[in-house]
Amino acid sequence: MDTSRLLRTTGTVIAAAGLLLSGCTSGGSGESGAAAASLPSAPQSPDAAALRPYYAQKLTWRDCGVPGFQCSTMKAPLDYANPGSGQDVEIAVSRRTATGPGKRLGSLVVNPGGPGGSGIGYLQAYAGIGYPAAVRAQYDMVSFDPRGVERSSPVECLSGPAMDKYTQVDQTPDDAAERAELVAAFKEFAEACEAKSGRVLPHVSTVDAARDMDLLRGVLGDQKLHYVGASYGTLLGATYADLFPDRVGRLVLDGAMDPTRPALELNRDQTEGFETAFTSFAKDCAKQPDCPMGKGGPDAVAARLKEFFRKLDAQPVATGDPDRPLGEALATTGVIAALYDESAWPQLREALSSAMNGDGSGLLSLADSYYEREADGKYANLMFANAAVNCLDQPAAFTGPEAVDTALPSFEKASPVFGAGLAWAALNCTYWPVKATGKARELTAKGAAPIVVVGTTRDPATPYKWAQALAGQLESGTLLTYDGDGHTAYGRGSECIDAAINRYLLEGKAPQAGKKC
Repeated sequence: MDTSRLLRTTGTVIAAAGLLLSGCTSGGSGESGAAAASLPSAPQSPDAAALRPYYAQKLTWRDCGVPGFQCSTMKAPLDYANPGSGQDVEIAVSRRTATGPGKRLGSLVVNPGGPGGSGIGYLQAYAGIGYPAAVRAQYDMVSFDPRGVERSSPVECLSGPAMDKYTQVDQTPDDAAERAELVAAFKEFAEACEAKSGRVLPHVSTVDAARDMDLLRGVLGDQKLHYVGASYGTLLGATYADLFPDRVGRLVLDGAMDPTRPALELNRDQTEGFETAFTSFAKDCAKQPDCPMGKGGPDAVAARLKEFFRKLDAQPVATGDPDRPLGEALATTGVIAALYDESAWPQLREALSSAMNGDGSGLLSLADSYYEREADGKYANLMFANAAVNCLDQPAAFTGPEAVDTALPSFEKASPVFGAGLAWAALNCTYWPVKATGKARELTAKGAAPIVVVGTTRDPATPYKWAQALAGQLESGTLLTYDGDGHTAYGRGSECIDAAINRYLLEGKAPQAGKKC
């Protein structure tokens, strides 16, 4: 399969999960940005004077080392509540200028989700070269690593060896000792984040990132924000629209989140989503000659997988790395990673078959793609930023292990295979060192231009009902439905979806409400 596609997909994955788990500038290099005449595009607020220098800054573009792309760095206030403090964060930005021909429409900012996914990595590996040629011809393709992510004042937590141990911790504790070990792992993770990144932890919320995105819009010289966000990127986009409805241009929110759902419900809904995706995989697997879990309906396949996980919990299998045998935790992560994209199903069948015959390296590789672990043992900061944003955006799903016990039956009903593990994973924010600053709330973006919300009916990570909910909340939202499998819809093979979104991006014509593909 196309591993880069899987990595592109899993970068948008972990919207809710815990332990598991996203004017015009000139072409060419040189300086560009909002000229003095554009400064009124800065927010009019009590802090407008303090923010004005940020909107007036000019970006100096340089070669990225990736053919066709340029990079720059933008300064943003560490604390938007006190922008005159003199404390800043650096926001890494990249672009590929419009290739032409045709009228240049401005910048198209893209975000792959997470939270914690690198926008720059997504731009340079996929969006800047893989989006439809007509879109790339008329837009400068732009992205940024949100604050706390990879190149932008990144949140740092555990070392590589410590992360290796963390990802192997039993997520389905069977006794008091295993519960204590899981709680200790969450506490160690949180304490490491505070020790290494205490300065930025209180300031990496989605609202902060949305304000950075408006700053980027102003610095690029665009009067309106044109944007495509996937998975968590839909929450970022909807938050932007709610804060700055008069600056909304053409917004596509693909694989939408529902901002009204509190953390507990988000995690339980996502658990249902994985069950839906697994059922699709199981039905397909039973038809294939190489299905390692035999024939029968989805319930029979699920029972065999659950039994396999139980065996791994008791006795992990070798992977070729003596320090990282395949136990239940890593195996579960590997399976979940492959459920994001149906093109990964053949790889998942092969990996499961090998693991059931004593070679866990295939499932370990899938888990590593999910965690963004490199072959040298280094981890990208995806999981660190993911926790930092999620734990700041909403109060924790649980107050402690006892609360997980109470919720377990509902999670196991949502997914007999994954329910217990995903319930315990949602305990991670309970021990976070920074109090949440956000909460679940409706986002209406009153007065905004038409916004396209895209939902996939069997999406594992962002259930379809979330897209329905977000489209209903946004005053100008219109729902575009893809009847299919996998996470997100744009650029994944549906000519109907792609044509509708391309027309909107290029001509400003939103699809008819309720359109299905």
